[in-house]
Amino acid sequence: MELLGLHHVSILTGKAEKNYQFFTKVLGMRLVKKTVNQDNTQSYHLFYADGEGTPGTEVTFFDIPGLARTHEGASDISTVSLRVKSTDSLHFWKERFEQYGVEYEEIAKRANRDTLAFKDYEGTRLLLVADNGEKGVRAGVPWKCEDIPLEHAIIGLGPVTLTVGTPEPTVDVLTNIMGFRYVGSYPSLAGDHRDILVYATGEGGSGAEVHIETRPDLPKVRLGRGGVHHVAFRVPNEEEYNKWASRLNENSLPNSGKVERYYFKALYFREPNGILFELSTDTPGFATDEPLETMGQTLALPPFLEPKRKEIEEKLRPLDLDETL
Repeated sequence: MELLGLHHVSILTGKAEKNYQFFTKVLGMRLVKKTVNQDNTQSYHLFYADGEGTPGTEVTFFDIPGLARTHEGASDISTVSLRVKSTDSLHFWKERFEQYGVEYEEIAKRANRDTLAFKDYEGTRLLLVADNGEKGVRAGVPWKCEDIPLEHAIIGLGPVTLTVGTPEPTVDVLTNIMGFRYVGSYPSLAGDHRDILVYATGEGGSGAEVHIETRPDLPKVRLGRGGVHHVAFRVPNEEEYNKWASRLNENSLPNSGKVERYYFKALYFREPNGILFELSTDTPGFATDEPLETMGQTLALPPFLEPKRKEIEEKLRPLDLDETL
């Protein structure tokens, strides 16, 4: 049993229209699934990914209009990374961010990789990380976007950073239950704080890492719009998924039990610092109910919600994804 890497991250947005414009028109990602939050069907759930909706490339958003902003702090998934091919790509993105008025920082080294930190319009802390030929978990398939050359396109998820007050309990779950291994550390870019710890799973590389930032000086995060709700890790198939369900119970780790999401199967649990983790299967994927070529163009509902389509659509607010930036 070995987790393959990151599967997806899920973030909160206060306005899906602006979110769609930013992630598709500015960042050039593909909307691969437009559906609803299965736990609250009055809320949209949008999935952005590479050209094929490959596991390990997905950034998803729950749409909650009127949501207050996030107050940053500890016990938080504080940064989400997106992979690009090279440092040359980072320079392309700097120019593009200038063009669109996106807030960004200068290119800096993190874990011996060139990175470019930036924020979306809701303050979500994001990071572009350059692969530069590094070995590890395979990247995704670039999505063809009119004004973004394929060689500079976003090709998947990079490391997530967890900010915690006390790292040891989180590290214990990562290593002793989830099978991550320590692969190094690097200096904090936020001042005189402890080095950031790097843990990897599977084939390693930026698509399979969790970075642990220790910040006992921070209050606990107050999650709102722009905040990261949870991070999911890749389980290759249903057979191993069943084994992971047993492992969590054998280690007396409170969890959701098996959850059928149709596009993948999920298990949810909180690590000791309160951050929500998910284990998600690679199978069956987003093309299971829509042709690959037209994914994301209509409202998709899993079979167990399809009989309620009329009722669900009546309660959803109108969503104009053609709204301009």
